[in-house]
Formats: sequence, structure tokens, C-alpha cells
Amino acid sequence: MAFTGTVLASRPCPGAPDVATALDLTWVAQRRSVSRDGSAAGTLPDHGEFAMYIRTTEFRGDPSMIDGGLRLVREEIFPAVSAMDGSIGMSMLVDRQSGRCIATTAWSSEDAMLASADAVQPLRDRAESALGGTGGRYVHEWEVAVVHRDHATPDGACARLTWLSGGDLHMVDNAIDMFRMVILPQLQEQRGFCSASLMVDRETGRVVGTAAFDSREALEATRDAAARLRERVSGELGAIIDNVEEMEIAFAHLHVPEMA
Repeated sequence: MAFTGTVLASRPCPGAPDVATALDLTWVAQRRSVSRDGSAAGTLPDHGEFAMYIRTTEFRGDPSMIDGGLRLVREEIFPAVSAMDGSIGMSMLVDRQSGRCIATTAWSSEDAMLASADAVQPLRDRAESALGGTGGRYVHEWEVAVVHRDHATPDGACARLTWLSGGDLHMVDNAIDMFRMVILPQLQEQRGFCSASLMVDRETGRVVGTAAFDSREALEATRDAAARLRERVSGELGAIIDNVEEMEIAFAHLHVPEMA
């Protein structure tokens, strides 16, 4: 489920509808095709040699069915996913006005993620139905490139997701470096900051960053700073800002290790 002024990349699973967008979430590994724990405040630990993978599912639900659908996710879908080999958590982002939902599952290896595909499909169908999904589902598989947590997200936490694409062949690696060295330090200075992550798609040259804050008020207070940072980063990377989205973190049980 995908945080402020961050970056993300995605590629659809075979046979997925050609729609767009992403969830709770992060940044380093090597992925194929399909979506977190913390550190001390004010410090960025050394980047470790992890290989984590994330599958995200995006769809538009019925705003009136969000709460009921989230109950199903907490009580039935999450336990079922957690019992699968290699599962390291799940999260959901929602927009209660539009009904847009982004569900994220995290995996300890690419093999575990790929092996879960058939078992996850009926759970995905149930969750989407419970949330009033109307079709147009889009499934992504990600390489986790960066993850940093200052502290756990409380009830009412919200996230800003930023999608970038384009640039030259080195854009993804440059985006990862910039996220670590430029974006994270600035995020850590912002009041209410909880965590941030970056996911990348090396094949399509897309990235998505997520920044999470304690409350919608804290998120809104950072909008101007996030916009300035976004313009600077996209300019230096030669990248296009595809989308910026603010969503409620409705469910957050991802256990991807610190990767900053």
C-alpha cells in the first residue's frame, strides 16, 4: 500500500488490462513482472543486500462499500495471504471519495511472488468484489529499491504517491540514488513523517515513490514542499511526472526490511 515526494515503477502482469497507477510501501532488489521495518529517527542505515518484491493491484471500488470491504481484507484476505510461503505482508490505500483502491502484497523473493500468483487470484477477486470493484483492475510487479521508516503509521495516516517515467537508460538507478541522498533527508525533516519507499521497473523505466504521514493534515501541510522537490527531481532526472496521488493508509501490515 503504498509516502510524500517519492517515486514508483510498474509493469503489468501478463494478461492484465492496460490501465494505469500504484500503494503502502519502498526501494532495492531485482524484479520480474507483477508490491516494510523501521530505523531510528534522523538516521539512515546502510543499505543491505536484500531482494524483495511487491505485487500491487489497483482498481476503482464503490465508496459506500469501502469499510465493509476493508473488514473482509483484515479478517480473511490478509490471514490467507500471510499463510503463503514467502509472504511478508499486505497493505491497502484507499480514496474514500473516488473509491480508488491499491492493494499491496510483499514477498521475500521473486520465486515466492511468482509461485503465489494462482493462489492470490481468487483472493483478489473476493476483495475487489467486497469493495465494489467495477472492473479495470491493473496488477503490477515491482522491484523494491528503497524503504525507510521513522515510526509506524497510526490510524488516520495518509500517503502521497508520485509516479515518474522517461529519462535516459540510467534514470532508474539515478532515481534510487536521488531518493536516498536527496529526498529521504528532506522527508525526515517534515513534521508528521512516518516512512517512505521507492519501487522501480527497470524494463519500462518507471518509478514510484511513496511518503507516509501521521495524518491528512500533516500530509496537506507538505504539499508545497513536495511540489518543489518533485519538480527539481524530475528535472534533474529528465523524467516525466505521470501522476501524483494522496490516499488514506487503510491497512498497513507490510514487513519489508529497512532498505535505505
